[in-house]
Amino acid sequence: MRLTVEHRTHYRYDSPARHAVQSLKLTPAEFEGQKIINWSISADNCTIGSEFTDGNGDIISTLTANGAVEAIEIVVKGEVETTDTAGVLRGHKERAFPAVFLRTTPMTKSSAAIRKLADKAAKKTKDGSLLERAHALAESVSDAIKYAPGTTHVHTTAADALADGKGVCQDHAHVLIAAARHLGIPARYVSGYLFADHEGKTHEASHAWAELHLPELGWLGFDPANKCCPTDFYIRLGSGLDGQVAAPVRGVHTGGANENLDVTVVIAQSQQ
Repeated sequence: MRLTVEHRTHYRYDSPARHAVQSLKLTPAEFEGQKIINWSISADNCTIGSEFTDGNGDIISTLTANGAVEAIEIVVKGEVETTDTAGVLRGHKERAFPAVFLRTTPMTKSSAAIRKLADKAAKKTKDGSLLERAHALAESVSDAIKYAPGTTHVHTTAADALADGKGVCQDHAHVLIAAARHLGIPARYVSGYLFADHEGKTHEASHAWAELHLPELGWLGFDPANKCCPTDFYIRLGSGLDGQVAAPVRGVHTGGANENLDVTVVIAQSQQ
């Protein structure tokens, strides 16, 4: 499938900032299920450069803005050809050892409820394989957290989301990651895009899911919010220990007051 993307991230400061630097994880890497046809990132009156590929195989660039900055709009446009690999990440070049993703973070810290959910899911498996256990975990998280936009925020932890029993894709991913790590399965957060199909079964175009590492398959994606593994409807941007690390845009500014953020994402199927 060919998908086109237009992603706009608009920052406006209450008073002009003197300097802003942002790390952009906004360029998809290529692998067996994802080929870049064209891709561009732009921002008026800003410099974007210093592109490199990190140890996770994700492409990162840096945005800098100097002088009085009242607003920044980052515009991403591109076209990607995707293939359904049943969620298996093949041919993705990375150097980090999977065991790195056993490390917890404040966002993915376990709780008694998460450990109970994980242990209960593990007991459901018949043959004891890690693949079956991973699917059982994802299914349990889907059932435990109702998709409810606006009920959580970017700083909601996995423990809080499970306790509330509702949240969005970020919360599903964080709980699955915490549960998998409790069982000794390396797990990481993935940010990207999801194409809204014509039947209307979809969530936000900006999307998040989790990848679990299984020795027999490598990294395998799970999207508990949609109760599936990623398909050719998904575009993968980048990964990290949690949603804060894997965020498409991270940065700091000096001077200025609070910043107001507005994000729009449009994903469409290419007619070519």
